[in-house]
Amino acid sequence: MLSAGDPLPFQPERVLVAGVTGSGKTTLARRLANLWLLEHIEIDGLFHGPNWTPRPEFLDDVRAFAATDRWITEWQYTSKGTDEIMTSRAQVAIWLDYPYRVVRWRLIRRTLQRRILRTPLWNGNVEPAAWTRGAWSGENDILRWQTSTRHKWDERMPLIETEYPHLTIVRLTHPRETERWLDRMADR
Repeated sequence: MLSAGDPLPFQPERVLVAGVTGSGKTTLARRLANLWLLEHIEIDGLFHGPNWTPRPEFLDDVRAFAATDRWITEWQYTSKGTDEIMTSRAQVAIWLDYPYRVVRWRLIRRTLQRRILRTPLWNGNVEPAAWTRGAWSGENDILRWQTSTRHKWDERMPLIETEYPHLTIVRLTHPRETERWLDRMADR
C-alpha cells in the first residue's frame, strides 16, 4: 500500500476511489478524471433510478464501463456485486481514510446544502427537505449510515490487498495530504 509520499509507478487508466460516505470520493474522482484524462462515471447515477429505486440495469452498466479502457469511479455498492467487476479491471484504488471528524463535518455540510437548496441529484431524485418529518430518520438517516459504515474500509483493505495483488492502493489520511498528493500528480 502506498502513502501520499510514494510516487505512482505508472499513469493509471482505471481507478477506484474508496472512502466512507462524505469523504469526498466524487469530488476527487472528478479532479483526477480531469488530470489523467479519464472518463468519470458517477456510480450513484448508475444505481439510483427515479424515486430512489435501484435501477435493474445497474450491474450491466457497471460491466459495460468497467470493460472500457479509461475510467474512474467511486468504489461503493460493494454488496451489490460490483467488486468482482470493477476491482479485477482497476489498476489503482485511492483510499480516502480521513479522520472521522473531517468526514462527519463534510457530510453534515453536504447534506444540509442539498436538502435546503433542494439540489437535483441522479435521475431526478432530491433528498428530503431538511425541515420535513422523517428527513433525518430511517432510510434518510445518512449520518447514521456513515457512523455504521465508518470502519468498512479499515476492515476490507487488507483483504483487498490479498485478493487483488495487481491493484495499487494509495492511502490518503487527510485532505491536506490529498492536496499535496494531487499537486505531485499534476507535476508529473
